Amino acid sequence: MNAARTLVITTNVFREVMRDRVLYLIGLFALFLIACVRLLPEIAATTENKILLDVGLAAMSLLGLVIAVFVGTGLINKEIEKRTVLVLMAKPISRTEFIVGKHLGLSAVLAVLIAAMTAIYMAILVVDRVSFPIGSILVSSLYLFLQLSLVTAVAIVFGVFTSSLLATLLTFAVYFMGNFSRDLVTLGALSKNPAVENLTRSIYLVLPDLARLDLKNPAVYGQLPSPSLLLENAVYGILYIIVLLAIATFVFSRREF
Repeated sequence: MNAARTLVITTNVFREVMRDRVLYLIGLFALFLIACVRLLPEIAATTENKILLDVGLAAMSLLGLVIAVFVGTGLINKEIEKRTVLVLMAKPISRTEFIVGKHLGLSAVLAVLIAAMTAIYMAILVVDRVSFPIGSILVSSLYLFLQLSLVTAVAIVFGVFTSSLLATLLTFAVYFMGNFSRDLVTLGALSKNPAVENLTRSIYLVLPDLARLDLKNPAVYGQLPSPSLLLENAVYGILYIIVLLAIATFVFSRREF
């Protein structure tokens, strides 16, 4: 894989997505938080600070998810539908470079989006004199980026071989099931049915355990997993992304255009 060619694809994706009104989401996020600062004291006079912390992190996660899913599923599919993939494949670009470049480009957009929203989030908290654990919030944002990068890889895998609509639905399904896969294992154990237990364990092993990368709730209280567990979860996320991109490349290389 040629790093220079991959970087060209990455840069093109980054510029294209950033021009596609993504920056408006940052402004929407800021307006939403400002509205929350004004309205929450009226409806939750004793716990508005805690609610504001929760709402801000949840809004960051939701907006990032929207970009990861809706843009990610169309990264490859759009090229196929418009037949522009034929032009790209005629150039000296391998399909691995194409897939990896697309993923890195959207991941770079997510990194900018999350960094900007985190900065706005913290600025509003400071201006409103809301105390918050800065270290935990920053680590939570970093792992949110890793989670969304993984979701982007899932979206690319589905976008390689199916329509944008179906890929979007499947990616959302993986996201929600991935966040609750541990609960499925627990439910399977409670069922006392070997078939159900095997099914839930299989789902847990196949689907990404996105709960590993979700630190929103403990971060609000200034609590984080141990450094070793944080490192283990980060490695898990990165390895899962690599596997998903390998699968996407394999499927894409078998497609005829």
